[in-house]
Amino acid sequence: MGKFPIADAELAKIWICKKCKGRNYAGAKKCRRCGSQYLRPKHKDIKVKK
Repeated sequence: MGKFPIADAELAKIWICKKCKGRNYAGAKKCRRCGSQYLRPKHKDIKVKK
């Protein structure tokens, strides 16, 4: 996790479209950009720069 747990929690709510890589809100049924129904949750492991 990163330095800011509140920000990490908000980023974890995002869904990513597998077709166009667009960001969508949590609970979305289809992509807002391309209309595809193939969505995945954003990866929980957020890499931190050292």
